[in-house]
Amino acid sequence: MPKVFFATDLHGSEVCWRKFLNSAKFYDADVLICGGDMTGKAMIPIVEENGHYTVTIASERQVVSAGEVGDIESQIRRRGYYPLHVTPERLQELDENADVRKETFQQIMLDGVRRWMEMASEKLHGSGVRLFVCPGNDDEMEVDGVIRESDLVELGEGRMVEIDGFTMISTGWSNHTPWNTHREETEEKLGERIEAMAKQIADPTRAIFNLHCPPYRSGLDEAPAIDADMKLLHGGRALRPVGSTAVRQAIDKHQPLLSLHGHIHESKGAVKLGKTLSINPGSAYEEGMLMGAIINLDPNKGIKSYQLVNG
Repeated sequence: MPKVFFATDLHGSEVCWRKFLNSAKFYDADVLICGGDMTGKAMIPIVEENGHYTVTIASERQVVSAGEVGDIESQIRRRGYYPLHVTPERLQELDENADVRKETFQQIMLDGVRRWMEMASEKLHGSGVRLFVCPGNDDEMEVDGVIRESDLVELGEGRMVEIDGFTMISTGWSNHTPWNTHREETEEKLGERIEAMAKQIADPTRAIFNLHCPPYRSGLDEAPAIDADMKLLHGGRALRPVGSTAVRQAIDKHQPLLSLHGHIHESKGAVKLGKTLSINPGSAYEEGMLMGAIINLDPNKGIKSYQLVNG
């Protein structure tokens, strides 16, 4: 009887990743599933000059000694960013050359993913816990290759896998967003992507749809409305559904036992869509808080129990 712990949208927060790995022991979970958007969005330069280090975090400029650099790096990683040691000359090059900046970010981002994969191996080796990761629309395509290198973490994207008598399909692709992220496509293409996996499932009553984008008008996809200039409407109090119609149609058609989603951080919740229990645990990675869902699966009852948790 597997116990699943699901969390998503960690966006590079190392404290959330550590909590995620610790959740196996804390919640006595057999299976860990990390949904999409695992990588951070920016790098923070730590400028070395004359034996001192200058760094700006959240608009606050600090000058620290060599002995304090480790604490600064931890602060940066806790916030979901990547620390980058540079000289003043290197910083100028990054400021002036967009191609160099992009290449440098990708390198340290992928190094960060490798760091997380190594942490997972060290923490869970020999435990028998299975850990699945499925990159999301904010994650660059190269992330998949780094995950495949892991001796413990299993890549979920585009695969159908068996979990103690249950079948899981996964994708981190989303419908189009205003931000033109790495894994976006039309609803038609997204529907074809999901259907290619779903049609292989023999018994939907024992299926898990791990789909990063939540279903449209499910209550799990309510995001602050923005205008054409990407500004919040009504101070962020106006909400609108932004989920995927393709995901909703796949759930309505196949009625899997369980569907797991993320993408919209503000839409924490669990709803029934026909026979399907659909969950979005939400995300508060900026605060270092891990939000997740514990699902107890039973070979006879299907979902024995579930609980949304944070800590």
